Amino acid sequence: MASFSLQGIPVSRGITIGRAHLLRPAALDVQHYLIAQEQVEEEVLRLQKAIAQVQRDLQSIWSELPTDAPTELGAFLDVHALILSDPMVSEAPLDIIRTRHYNAEWALVTQIDALSAQFDEIEDAYLRERKADIAQVAERVLKILTGTAHQLPRAMGVDERNANMIVVAKDISPADMMQFRDVSFTGFVTDEGGPNSHTAIVSRSLGIPAVVGLGNASHLIAQDDLLIIDSDAGVVIVAPSPLLVAQYRDRQAIFLKAKKKLGKLKKTPAITRDGVEISLFANIELPEDAHAAMEAGANGIGLFRSEFLFMGRTGANHQLPTENEQFIAYKQAVEMMKGRPVTIRTLDVGADKPLETHEHNILNPALGLRAIRYCLKEPQIFMTQLRAILRASAYGQVHILIPMIAHAFELEQSLAMIAQAKRELHAEGYAVAAQVPVGAMIEVPAAALSVAMFVDKLDFLSIGTNDLIQYTLAIDRADHEVAHLYSDTHPAILQLLEMTIQAAQKAQVPVAICGGMAGDIKLTRLLISMGFRELSMPSALLPEIKQEILNTNITQCRPTVKKILRSFDPNAIQKLLNQLRGQVCD
Repeated sequence: MASFSLQGIPVSRGITIGRAHLLRPAALDVQHYLIAQEQVEEEVLRLQKAIAQVQRDLQSIWSELPTDAPTELGAFLDVHALILSDPMVSEAPLDIIRTRHYNAEWALVTQIDALSAQFDEIEDAYLRERKADIAQVAERVLKILTGTAHQLPRAMGVDERNANMIVVAKDISPADMMQFRDVSFTGFVTDEGGPNSHTAIVSRSLGIPAVVGLGNASHLIAQDDLLIIDSDAGVVIVAPSPLLVAQYRDRQAIFLKAKKKLGKLKKTPAITRDGVEISLFANIELPEDAHAAMEAGANGIGLFRSEFLFMGRTGANHQLPTENEQFIAYKQAVEMMKGRPVTIRTLDVGADKPLETHEHNILNPALGLRAIRYCLKEPQIFMTQLRAILRASAYGQVHILIPMIAHAFELEQSLAMIAQAKRELHAEGYAVAAQVPVGAMIEVPAAALSVAMFVDKLDFLSIGTNDLIQYTLAIDRADHEVAHLYSDTHPAILQLLEMTIQAAQKAQVPVAICGGMAGDIKLTRLLISMGFRELSMPSALLPEIKQEILNTNITQCRPTVKKILRSFDPNAIQKLLNQLRGQVCD
Protein backbone atom coordinates (compact mmCIF):
# COMPACT_ATOMS: atom_id res chain seq x y z
CA MET A 1 0.00 0.00 0.00
CA ALA A 2 1.32 3.45 -0.94
CA SER A 3 2.00 5.84 1.90
CA PHE A 4 0.05 9.10 2.17
CA SER A 5 -0.54 11.78 4.78
CA LEU A 6 -3.59 13.66 6.05
CA GLN A 7 -3.59 17.16 7.52
CA GLY A 8 -5.95 18.03 10.37
CA ILE A 9 -6.17 20.13 13.53
CA PRO A 10 -3.49 19.40 16.17
CA VAL A 11 -5.09 19.31 19.62
CA SER A 12 -2.41 17.80 21.84
CA ARG A 13 1.33 17.20 21.85
CA GLY A 14 3.45 14.17 21.09
CA ILE A 15 4.01 11.38 18.58
CA THR A 16 2.52 7.89 18.49
CA ILE A 17 2.80 4.93 16.14
CA GLY A 18 0.22 2.16 16.01
CA ARG A 19 -2.44 0.20 14.16
CA ALA A 20 -5.75 1.77 13.13
CA HIS A 21 -8.91 0.59 14.84
CA LEU A 22 -11.96 1.92 13.04
CA LEU A 23 -15.09 2.75 14.97
CA ARG A 24 -17.99 2.15 12.64
CA PRO A 25 -21.09 4.21 13.50
CA ALA A 26 -23.85 1.87 14.66
CA ALA A 27 -26.38 4.00 12.77
CA LEU A 28 -24.95 2.66 9.49
CA ASP A 29 -25.94 -0.88 10.48
CA VAL A 30 -29.49 -0.07 11.55
CA GLN A 31 -32.19 -2.19 9.98
CA HIS A 32 -35.51 -0.61 9.02
CA TYR A 33 -38.60 -2.75 9.35
CA LEU A 34 -42.19 -2.51 10.56
CA ILE A 35 -43.48 -4.46 13.54
CA ALA A 36 -46.91 -5.95 14.16
CA GLN A 37 -49.38 -4.24 16.50
CA GLU A 38 -49.09 -6.99 19.08
CA GLN A 39 -45.28 -6.49 19.18
CA VAL A 40 -45.37 -2.74 19.74
CA GLU A 41 -45.07 -2.71 23.53
CA GLU A 42 -42.39 -5.37 23.41
CA GLU A 43 -40.41 -3.16 21.04
CA VAL A 44 -41.01 -0.16 23.28
CA LEU A 45 -39.65 -2.14 26.22
CA ARG A 46 -36.58 -3.14 24.20
CA LEU A 47 -35.72 0.50 23.57
CA GLN A 48 -36.44 1.46 27.19
CA LYS A 49 -34.11 -1.28 28.40
CA ALA A 50 -31.35 -0.12 26.04
CA ILE A 51 -31.71 3.48 27.27
CA ALA A 52 -31.64 2.31 30.89
CA GLN A 53 -28.53 0.24 30.18
CA VAL A 54 -26.72 3.23 28.70
CA GLN A 55 -27.65 5.32 31.74
CA ARG A 56 -26.18 2.61 33.96
CA ASP A 57 -23.07 2.41 31.78
CA LEU A 58 -22.52 6.17 31.96
CA GLN A 59 -22.98 6.14 35.73
CA SER A 60 -20.61 3.20 36.04
CA ILE A 61 -17.94 4.86 33.91
CA TRP A 62 -18.37 8.09 35.90
CA SER A 63 -18.12 6.35 39.29
CA GLU A 64 -15.07 4.33 38.23
CA LEU A 65 -13.07 7.21 36.74
CA PRO A 66 -9.45 6.74 37.77
CA THR A 67 -7.83 9.43 39.87
CA ASP A 68 -5.67 10.50 36.92
CA ALA A 69 -8.61 10.83 34.53
CA PRO A 70 -9.04 14.33 33.04
CA THR A 71 -11.30 16.43 35.22
CA GLU A 72 -13.36 17.56 32.24
CA LEU A 73 -14.44 13.98 31.52
CA GLY A 74 -16.87 13.73 34.44
CA ALA A 75 -18.59 16.88 33.24
CA PHE A 76 -19.04 15.50 29.72
CA LEU A 77 -20.48 12.26 31.09
CA ASP A 78 -22.93 14.27 33.19
CA VAL A 79 -24.11 16.19 30.13
CA HIS A 80 -24.64 12.93 28.21
CA ALA A 81 -26.67 11.49 31.08
CA LEU A 82 -28.85 14.61 31.10
CA ILE A 83 -29.41 14.42 27.35
CA LEU A 84 -30.37 10.75 27.59
CA SER A 85 -32.99 11.65 30.21
CA ASP A 86 -34.55 14.33 28.04
CA PRO A 87 -38.02 13.41 26.72
CA MET A 88 -37.02 14.39 23.18
CA VAL A 89 -34.46 11.58 23.25
CA SER A 90 -35.90 9.05 25.71
CA GLU A 91 -39.66 9.31 25.04
CA ALA A 92 -40.25 10.67 21.54
CA PRO A 93 -38.84 7.51 19.86
CA LEU A 94 -41.30 5.43 21.91
CA ASP A 95 -44.16 7.43 20.38
CA ILE A 96 -42.73 6.72 16.92
CA ILE A 97 -42.77 2.98 17.65
CA ARG A 98 -46.38 3.17 18.82
CA THR A 99 -47.69 5.37 15.99
CA ARG A 100 -45.60 4.30 13.00
CA HIS A 101 -44.73 0.73 14.06
CA TYR A 102 -41.03 1.33 13.38
CA ASN A 103 -38.53 -1.03 15.00
CA ALA A 104 -36.62 0.47 17.95
CA GLU A 105 -33.42 1.26 16.03
CA TRP A 106 -35.29 2.93 13.17
CA ALA A 107 -37.44 4.95 15.59
CA LEU A 108 -34.40 6.25 17.46
CA VAL A 109 -32.50 7.17 14.29
CA THR A 110 -35.62 8.89 12.91
CA GLN A 111 -35.95 11.05 16.03
CA ILE A 112 -32.24 11.88 16.21
CA ASP A 113 -32.22 12.85 12.51
CA ALA A 114 -35.17 15.15 13.16
CA LEU A 115 -33.39 16.76 16.12
CA SER A 116 -30.20 17.14 14.09
CA ALA A 117 -32.07 18.90 11.31
CA GLN A 118 -33.41 21.39 13.86
CA PHE A 119 -29.92 22.02 15.22
CA ASP A 120 -28.54 22.63 11.72
CA GLU A 121 -30.84 25.63 11.40
CA ILE A 122 -29.79 27.22 14.70
CA GLU A 123 -27.16 29.93 14.53
CA ASP A 124 -26.13 29.87 18.18
CA ALA A 125 -22.73 28.25 18.73
CA TYR A 126 -23.52 26.42 21.96
CA LEU A 127 -26.66 24.90 20.52
CA ARG A 128 -24.89 23.41 17.53
CA GLU A 129 -22.40 21.78 19.88
CA ARG A 130 -25.28 19.88 21.48
CA LYS A 131 -25.97 18.19 18.14
CA ALA A 132 -22.74 16.19 18.44
CA ASP A 133 -23.55 15.22 22.03
CA ILE A 134 -27.03 13.97 21.10
CA ALA A 135 -25.57 11.92 18.24
CA GLN A 136 -23.02 10.33 20.59
CA VAL A 137 -25.71 9.46 23.14
CA ALA A 138 -27.88 7.88 20.44
CA GLU A 139 -24.86 5.95 19.17
CA ARG A 140 -24.42 4.28 22.55
CA VAL A 141 -28.09 3.25 22.64
CA LEU A 142 -27.88 1.87 19.10
CA LYS A 143 -24.84 -0.20 20.02
CA ILE A 144 -26.84 -1.80 22.84
CA LEU A 145 -29.75 -2.50 20.48
CA THR A 146 -27.51 -3.98 17.77
CA GLY A 147 -25.30 -5.94 20.16
CA THR A 148 -22.08 -4.13 19.22
CA ALA A 149 -21.58 -2.20 22.47
CA HIS A 150 -18.50 -4.01 23.69
CA GLN A 151 -16.48 -4.47 20.52
CA LEU A 152 -13.17 -3.08 21.70
CA PRO A 153 -9.87 -3.30 19.79
CA ARG A 154 -7.57 -6.24 20.39
CA ALA A 155 -3.77 -6.23 20.28
CA MET A 156 -2.39 -7.27 16.89
CA GLY A 157 0.49 -9.33 18.26
CA VAL A 158 2.91 -9.88 21.08
CA ASP A 159 5.14 -7.03 19.95
CA GLU A 160 4.13 -4.18 22.25
CA ARG A 161 4.92 -1.56 19.61
CA ASN A 162 2.51 -3.17 17.15
CA ALA A 163 -0.15 -3.66 19.83
CA ASN A 164 -0.64 0.10 20.20
CA MET A 165 -4.06 1.10 18.89
CA ILE A 166 -5.00 4.37 17.27
CA VAL A 167 -8.75 4.88 17.31
CA VAL A 168 -10.08 6.25 14.01
CA ALA A 169 -13.69 7.47 13.92
CA LYS A 170 -16.05 10.10 12.64
CA ASP A 171 -16.24 11.31 16.25
CA ILE A 172 -15.54 9.77 19.67
CA SER A 173 -17.71 10.17 22.74
CA PRO A 174 -16.07 10.89 26.11
CA ALA A 175 -17.32 7.57 27.52
CA ASP A 176 -15.78 5.62 24.63
CA MET A 177 -12.48 7.41 25.16
CA MET A 178 -12.23 6.09 28.70
CA GLN A 179 -13.15 2.56 27.62
CA PHE A 180 -10.39 2.53 25.01
CA ARG A 181 -7.93 3.74 27.57
CA ASP A 182 -7.66 0.25 29.02
CA VAL A 183 -7.09 -1.56 25.72
CA SER A 184 -3.70 -0.28 24.55
CA PHE A 185 -4.88 2.73 22.58
CA THR A 186 -2.29 5.47 22.11
CA GLY A 187 -3.97 8.06 19.89
CA PHE A 188 -7.14 9.49 18.36
CA VAL A 189 -7.96 10.41 14.77
CA THR A 190 -11.38 11.89 14.00
CA ASP A 191 -13.17 13.31 10.98
CA GLU A 192 -14.94 15.94 13.07
CA GLY A 193 -14.07 18.17 16.00
CA GLY A 194 -12.18 21.38 16.65
CA PRO A 195 -9.49 22.64 19.02
CA ASN A 196 -11.85 22.48 22.01
CA SER A 197 -14.14 19.58 21.14
CA HIS A 198 -14.59 16.74 23.65
CA THR A 199 -11.92 14.64 21.92
CA ALA A 200 -9.48 17.55 21.97
CA ILE A 201 -10.00 18.44 25.63
CA VAL A 202 -9.79 14.87 26.93
CA SER A 203 -6.79 13.89 24.77
CA ARG A 204 -4.92 16.99 25.96
CA SER A 205 -5.71 16.21 29.58
CA LEU A 206 -4.63 12.59 29.15
CA GLY A 207 -1.49 13.64 27.29
CA ILE A 208 -2.37 11.41 24.32
CA PRO A 209 -1.58 12.47 20.72
CA ALA A 210 -4.64 13.32 18.64
CA VAL A 211 -5.54 14.99 15.37
CA VAL A 212 -9.15 16.03 14.69
CA GLY A 213 -11.14 17.69 11.92
CA LEU A 214 -9.63 15.48 9.18
CA GLY A 215 -12.87 15.38 7.21
CA ASN A 216 -12.83 11.87 5.74
CA ALA A 217 -10.02 10.01 7.52
CA SER A 218 -12.35 7.21 8.62
CA HIS A 219 -13.08 6.47 4.95
CA LEU A 220 -9.48 6.69 3.72
CA ILE A 221 -7.89 4.65 6.52
CA ALA A 222 -8.46 0.89 6.62
CA GLN A 223 -8.64 -1.40 9.66
CA ASP A 224 -5.13 -2.32 10.92
CA ASP A 225 -3.32 0.25 8.75
CA LEU A 226 -0.07 1.33 10.36
CA LEU A 227 -0.33 5.01 11.35
CA ILE A 228 1.93 7.73 12.67
CA ILE A 229 0.32 10.64 14.50
CA ASP A 230 2.42 13.78 14.72
CA SER A 231 0.08 15.78 16.89
CA ASP A 232 2.42 18.77 17.03
CA ALA A 233 2.07 19.25 13.28
CA GLY A 234 -1.50 17.95 12.98
CA VAL A 235 -0.38 15.23 10.54
CA VAL A 236 -1.47 11.61 10.24
CA ILE A 237 0.79 9.42 8.07
CA VAL A 238 -0.83 6.26 6.70
CA ALA A 239 1.28 3.19 5.80
CA PRO A 240 4.64 4.90 6.47
CA SER A 241 7.89 3.39 5.18
CA PRO A 242 10.19 1.56 7.65
CA LEU A 243 12.67 4.44 7.39
CA LEU A 244 10.00 6.99 8.31
CA VAL A 245 8.83 4.83 11.22
CA ALA A 246 12.41 4.67 12.53
CA GLN A 247 12.79 8.44 12.28
CA TYR A 248 9.56 9.04 14.17
CA ARG A 249 10.49 6.50 16.85
CA ASP A 250 13.64 8.52 17.51
CA ARG A 251 11.59 11.73 17.77
CA GLN A 252 9.10 9.98 20.03
CA ALA A 253 11.88 8.82 22.39
CA ILE A 254 13.23 12.38 22.66
CA PHE A 255 9.76 13.73 23.45
CA LEU A 256 9.08 11.10 26.14
CA LYS A 257 12.46 11.75 27.76
CA ALA A 258 11.74 15.48 27.89
CA LYS A 259 8.27 14.83 29.35
CA LYS A 260 9.76 12.67 32.12
CA LYS A 261 12.24 15.42 32.92
CA LEU A 262 9.38 17.92 33.39
CA GLY A 263 8.08 15.89 36.32
CA LYS A 264 11.13 17.01 38.33
CA LEU A 265 9.96 20.64 38.21
CA LYS A 266 7.10 20.09 40.67
CA LYS A 267 8.68 22.11 43.50
CA THR A 268 10.51 24.60 41.29
CA PRO A 269 8.98 28.12 41.31
CA ALA A 270 7.89 29.40 37.88
CA ILE A 271 10.35 32.31 37.61
CA THR A 272 11.47 33.75 34.28
CA ARG A 273 15.15 34.21 33.45
CA ASP A 274 14.85 37.91 34.26
CA GLY A 275 13.34 37.23 37.69
CA VAL A 276 9.56 37.58 37.17
CA GLU A 277 7.53 35.05 39.16
CA ILE A 278 4.40 33.60 37.55
CA SER A 279 1.72 31.83 39.56
CA LEU A 280 0.42 28.64 37.97
CA PHE A 281 -3.00 27.42 39.09
CA ALA A 282 -5.14 24.39 38.24
CA ASN A 283 -8.71 24.18 36.92
CA ILE A 284 -10.88 21.55 38.62
CA GLU A 285 -14.47 20.27 38.37
CA LEU A 286 -14.80 18.17 41.51
CA PRO A 287 -13.15 18.44 44.95
CA GLU A 288 -11.13 15.24 44.49
CA ASP A 289 -9.46 16.83 41.45
CA ALA A 290 -7.48 18.96 43.90
CA HIS A 291 -5.21 15.95 44.46
CA ALA A 292 -3.96 16.10 40.86
CA ALA A 293 -3.41 19.85 41.26
CA MET A 294 -1.19 19.26 44.28
CA GLU A 295 0.71 16.50 42.48
CA ALA A 296 1.40 18.86 39.57
CA GLY A 297 2.75 21.53 41.93
CA ALA A 298 -0.05 24.07 41.41
CA ASN A 299 0.06 27.30 43.41
CA GLY A 300 -3.65 26.84 44.04
CA ILE A 301 -6.98 26.34 42.30
CA GLY A 302 -7.63 29.10 39.80
CA LEU A 303 -11.04 27.81 38.76
CA PHE A 304 -13.32 25.39 40.62
CA ARG A 305 -16.23 24.85 38.22
CA SER A 306 -18.87 24.37 40.90
CA GLU A 307 -21.72 23.61 38.46
CA PHE A 308 -20.53 20.01 38.16
CA LEU A 309 -21.70 19.41 41.73
CA PHE A 310 -25.19 20.22 40.43
CA MET A 311 -25.20 18.17 37.24
CA GLY A 312 -25.98 14.53 36.57
CA ARG A 313 -28.44 14.37 39.46
CA THR A 314 -31.21 12.49 37.66
CA GLY A 315 -33.97 10.29 38.99
CA ALA A 316 -34.45 10.23 42.74
CA ASN A 317 -31.32 12.32 43.24
CA HIS A 318 -32.39 15.07 40.90
CA GLN A 319 -32.87 17.60 43.72
CA LEU A 320 -30.22 20.30 43.88
CA PRO A 321 -27.31 19.82 46.29
CA THR A 322 -28.05 21.17 49.74
CA GLU A 323 -25.98 23.81 51.48
CA ASN A 324 -24.33 21.12 53.58
CA GLU A 325 -23.48 18.96 50.54
CA GLN A 326 -21.87 21.93 48.83
CA PHE A 327 -20.06 23.02 52.00
CA ILE A 328 -18.54 19.54 52.41
CA ALA A 329 -17.36 19.51 48.77
CA TYR A 330 -15.83 22.99 48.93
CA LYS A 331 -14.24 22.27 52.32
CA GLN A 332 -12.70 19.07 50.94
CA ALA A 333 -11.01 20.95 48.10
CA VAL A 334 -9.89 23.78 50.38
CA GLU A 335 -8.35 21.44 52.94
CA MET A 336 -6.69 19.34 50.24
CA MET A 337 -4.91 22.46 48.93
CA LYS A 338 -3.29 23.00 52.36
CA GLY A 339 -3.48 26.77 52.56
CA ARG A 340 -3.18 27.50 48.85
CA PRO A 341 -5.98 29.68 47.40
CA VAL A 342 -9.09 28.03 45.96
CA THR A 343 -11.15 30.15 43.56
CA ILE A 344 -14.72 28.86 43.39
CA ARG A 345 -16.77 30.02 40.42
CA THR A 346 -20.42 30.42 41.32
CA LEU A 347 -23.00 28.37 39.47
CA ASP A 348 -22.46 28.68 35.71
CA VAL A 349 -25.40 26.84 34.18
CA GLY A 350 -27.52 27.29 31.08
CA ALA A 351 -26.69 26.69 27.41
CA ASP A 352 -24.55 23.51 27.34
CA LYS A 353 -24.78 22.92 31.09
CA PRO A 354 -28.47 22.56 32.00
CA LEU A 355 -29.55 21.73 35.53
CA GLU A 356 -32.77 19.91 34.80
CA THR A 357 -33.78 17.27 32.28
CA HIS A 358 -36.68 19.11 30.68
CA GLU A 359 -36.79 19.44 26.93
CA HIS A 360 -36.17 23.17 26.82
CA ASN A 361 -32.81 22.87 28.57
CA ILE A 362 -31.18 21.12 25.63
CA LEU A 363 -32.23 24.10 23.56
CA ASN A 364 -31.19 26.76 26.08
CA PRO A 365 -29.36 29.47 24.13
CA ALA A 366 -25.91 30.69 25.16
CA LEU A 367 -27.19 34.25 24.87
CA GLY A 368 -30.07 33.58 27.25
CA LEU A 369 -30.49 32.79 30.92
CA ARG A 370 -27.14 31.46 32.09
CA ALA A 371 -24.40 31.98 34.67
CA ILE A 372 -24.93 35.05 36.88
CA ARG A 373 -28.18 35.87 35.06
CA TYR A 374 -29.59 32.52 36.15
CA CYS A 375 -28.33 32.92 39.72
CA LEU A 376 -29.87 36.37 40.16
CA LYS A 377 -33.17 35.06 38.80
CA GLU A 378 -32.99 32.14 41.25
CA PRO A 379 -31.78 33.91 44.44
CA GLN A 380 -32.52 30.94 46.71
CA ILE A 381 -30.18 28.68 44.72
CA PHE A 382 -27.56 31.44 44.63
CA MET A 383 -27.83 32.22 48.33
CA THR A 384 -27.53 28.55 49.26
CA GLN A 385 -24.30 28.31 47.28
CA LEU A 386 -22.87 31.55 48.64
CA ARG A 387 -23.51 30.39 52.21
CA ALA A 388 -21.75 27.07 51.51
CA ILE A 389 -18.73 28.80 49.94
CA LEU A 390 -18.44 31.30 52.79
CA ARG A 391 -18.64 28.51 55.38
CA ALA A 392 -15.77 26.72 53.59
CA SER A 393 -13.69 29.92 53.76
CA ALA A 394 -13.11 29.21 57.47
CA TYR A 395 -10.87 26.27 56.44
CA GLY A 396 -8.46 27.98 54.05
CA GLN A 397 -8.07 30.63 51.37
CA VAL A 398 -11.32 30.89 49.40
CA HIS A 399 -12.00 33.32 46.55
CA ILE A 400 -15.42 33.80 44.95
CA LEU A 401 -15.59 34.21 41.16
CA ILE A 402 -18.74 35.58 39.46
CA PRO A 403 -19.18 34.36 35.83
CA MET A 404 -20.44 36.24 32.77
CA ILE A 405 -20.58 39.72 34.31
CA ALA A 406 -21.61 42.30 31.72
CA HIS A 407 -23.55 44.94 33.69
CA ALA A 408 -22.73 46.97 36.79
CA PHE A 409 -26.03 46.04 38.45
CA GLU A 410 -25.19 42.31 38.16
CA LEU A 411 -22.06 42.86 40.21
CA GLU A 412 -23.84 45.15 42.70
CA GLN A 413 -26.59 42.59 43.30
CA SER A 414 -24.03 39.78 43.65
CA LEU A 415 -21.99 41.73 46.21
CA ALA A 416 -25.17 42.58 48.13
CA MET A 417 -26.12 38.91 48.32
CA ILE A 418 -22.62 37.94 49.48
CA ALA A 419 -22.85 40.56 52.22
CA GLN A 420 -26.29 39.27 53.21
CA ALA A 421 -25.01 35.68 53.33
CA LYS A 422 -22.17 36.77 55.64
CA ARG A 423 -24.59 38.53 57.99
CA GLU A 424 -26.85 35.48 58.15
CA LEU A 425 -23.97 33.10 58.85
CA HIS A 426 -22.53 35.32 61.56
CA ALA A 427 -25.96 35.58 63.18
CA GLU A 428 -26.26 31.77 63.13
CA GLY A 429 -22.83 31.30 64.69
CA TYR A 430 -20.94 30.01 61.65
CA ALA A 431 -17.28 30.90 61.18
CA VAL A 432 -16.43 32.87 58.03
CA ALA A 433 -12.99 34.12 56.95
CA ALA A 434 -12.40 37.80 57.64
CA GLN A 435 -11.42 38.35 54.02
CA VAL A 436 -13.04 36.48 51.11
CA PRO A 437 -11.87 38.12 47.85
CA VAL A 438 -14.51 38.49 45.14
CA GLY A 439 -13.68 38.56 41.44
CA ALA A 440 -15.47 38.58 38.10
CA MET A 441 -14.92 36.61 34.92
CA ILE A 442 -14.17 38.57 31.78
CA GLU A 443 -15.74 36.38 29.10
CA VAL A 444 -18.18 38.76 27.40
CA PRO A 445 -16.71 41.40 25.06
CA ALA A 446 -18.82 44.06 26.81
CA ALA A 447 -17.00 43.32 30.07
CA ALA A 448 -13.56 43.53 28.45
CA LEU A 449 -14.47 46.84 26.83
CA SER A 450 -15.74 48.36 30.08
CA VAL A 451 -13.58 46.89 32.84
CA ALA A 452 -13.29 50.33 34.44
CA MET A 453 -17.05 50.26 35.08
CA PHE A 454 -16.75 47.75 37.92
CA VAL A 455 -13.08 46.97 38.57
CA ASP A 456 -12.90 49.26 41.63
CA LYS A 457 -15.48 47.04 43.36
CA LEU A 458 -13.53 43.81 42.77
CA ASP A 459 -10.51 42.12 44.32
CA PHE A 460 -9.42 40.32 41.14
CA LEU A 461 -10.37 39.49 37.55
CA SER A 462 -10.17 36.21 35.65
CA ILE A 463 -10.40 35.99 31.87
CA GLY A 464 -12.31 33.01 30.46
CA THR A 465 -10.77 32.97 26.99
CA ASN A 466 -12.91 30.10 25.62
CA ASP A 467 -16.15 32.05 25.91
CA LEU A 468 -14.49 35.39 25.16
CA ILE A 469 -13.29 34.04 21.81
CA GLN A 470 -16.64 32.43 20.98
CA TYR A 471 -18.67 35.50 21.84
CA THR A 472 -16.26 37.87 20.06
CA LEU A 473 -15.87 35.86 16.84
CA ALA A 474 -19.31 34.15 16.90
CA ILE A 475 -17.54 30.81 16.41
CA ASP A 476 -18.53 27.46 17.91
CA ARG A 477 -15.14 25.94 18.72
CA ALA A 478 -16.59 22.40 18.73
CA ASP A 479 -18.30 22.66 15.33
CA HIS A 480 -15.95 21.14 12.76
CA GLU A 481 -17.66 23.12 10.00
CA VAL A 482 -16.36 26.40 11.43
CA ALA A 483 -13.51 25.17 13.64
CA HIS A 484 -10.94 26.60 11.22
CA LEU A 485 -12.28 30.09 12.00
CA TYR A 486 -11.68 29.77 15.75
CA SER A 487 -8.60 31.84 16.50
CA ASP A 488 -7.19 32.76 19.87
CA THR A 489 -4.72 35.12 18.19
CA HIS A 490 -7.29 37.06 16.18
CA PRO A 491 -6.37 40.77 16.47
CA ALA A 492 -9.71 41.47 18.21
CA ILE A 493 -8.97 38.89 20.92
CA LEU A 494 -5.47 40.24 21.53
CA GLN A 495 -6.83 43.78 21.75
CA LEU A 496 -9.46 42.74 24.31
CA LEU A 497 -6.81 40.99 26.40
CA GLU A 498 -4.60 44.08 26.22
CA MET A 499 -7.46 46.38 27.24
CA THR A 500 -8.28 44.16 30.20
CA ILE A 501 -4.72 43.86 31.51
CA GLN A 502 -4.13 47.60 31.17
CA ALA A 503 -7.35 48.49 33.02
CA ALA A 504 -6.58 45.97 35.75
CA GLN A 505 -3.03 47.22 36.19
CA LYS A 506 -4.24 50.82 36.39
CA ALA A 507 -6.67 49.82 39.14
CA GLN A 508 -3.99 47.64 40.78
CA VAL A 509 -6.25 44.61 40.59
CA PRO A 510 -4.69 41.21 39.75
CA VAL A 511 -5.95 39.53 36.59
CA ALA A 512 -5.63 35.84 35.70
CA ILE A 513 -6.35 33.79 32.59
CA CYS A 514 -8.26 30.57 33.26
CA GLY A 515 -9.36 29.67 29.71
CA GLY A 516 -7.72 27.48 27.09
CA MET A 517 -5.12 30.08 26.15
CA ALA A 518 -3.50 29.74 29.60
CA GLY A 519 -2.55 26.12 28.88
CA ASP A 520 -1.34 26.68 25.30
CA ILE A 521 2.46 26.62 25.35
CA LYS A 522 2.57 28.48 22.03
CA LEU A 523 1.06 31.51 23.79
CA THR A 524 2.87 31.42 27.14
CA ARG A 525 5.56 33.95 26.26
CA LEU A 526 3.00 36.25 24.68
CA LEU A 527 0.73 36.25 27.73
CA ILE A 528 3.34 36.75 30.41
CA SER A 529 5.06 39.45 28.33
CA MET A 530 1.70 41.24 28.05
CA GLY A 531 1.66 41.41 31.84
CA PHE A 532 -0.33 38.36 32.97
CA ARG A 533 1.12 36.90 36.16
CA GLU A 534 -1.47 34.22 36.91
CA LEU A 535 -2.35 31.36 34.56
CA SER A 536 -4.83 28.58 35.37
CA MET A 537 -5.12 25.37 33.36
CA PRO A 538 -5.72 21.59 33.57
CA SER A 539 -3.22 20.06 36.00
CA ALA A 540 -1.62 17.89 33.30
CA LEU A 541 -0.45 20.98 31.41
CA LEU A 542 1.31 22.69 34.33
CA PRO A 543 4.78 21.12 33.93
CA GLU A 544 5.38 22.09 30.30
CA ILE A 545 4.03 25.61 30.85
CA LYS A 546 6.36 25.98 33.83
CA GLN A 547 9.30 24.84 31.71
CA GLU A 548 8.48 27.45 29.07
CA ILE A 549 8.35 30.18 31.75
CA LEU A 550 11.72 29.10 33.16
CA ASN A 551 13.20 29.50 29.66
CA THR A 552 11.69 32.93 29.02
CA ASN A 553 13.20 36.39 29.40
CA ILE A 554 10.28 38.82 29.41
CA THR A 555 12.51 41.85 28.84
CA GLN A 556 13.80 40.29 25.62
CA CYS A 557 10.30 39.24 24.52
CA ARG A 558 8.56 42.59 24.95
CA PRO A 559 9.70 44.25 21.69
CA THR A 560 8.27 41.34 19.67
CA VAL A 561 5.07 41.32 21.75
CA LYS A 562 4.58 45.05 21.13
CA LYS A 563 4.79 44.38 17.38
CA ILE A 564 2.20 41.60 17.72
CA LEU A 565 -0.22 43.88 19.57
CA ARG A 566 0.20 46.65 16.98
CA SER A 567 -0.45 44.32 14.05
CA PHE A 568 -3.81 43.56 12.47
CA ASP A 569 -2.37 41.18 9.86
CA PRO A 570 -3.04 37.54 10.93
CA ASN A 571 -0.08 36.25 8.90
CA ALA A 572 2.28 38.80 10.43
CA ILE A 573 0.99 37.96 13.92
CA GLN A 574 1.62 34.25 13.35
CA LYS A 575 5.10 34.92 12.01
CA LEU A 576 5.94 37.04 15.06
CA LEU A 577 4.53 34.40 17.41
CA ASN A 578 6.76 31.78 15.80
CA GLN A 579 9.68 34.16 16.18
CA LEU A 580 8.78 34.67 19.84
CA ARG A 581 8.68 30.93 20.53
CA GLY A 582 11.99 30.36 18.79
CA GLN A 583 13.71 33.15 20.64
CA VAL A 584 16.75 32.02 22.65
CA CYS A 585 16.73 33.68 26.06
CA ASP A 586 19.82 34.66 28.05
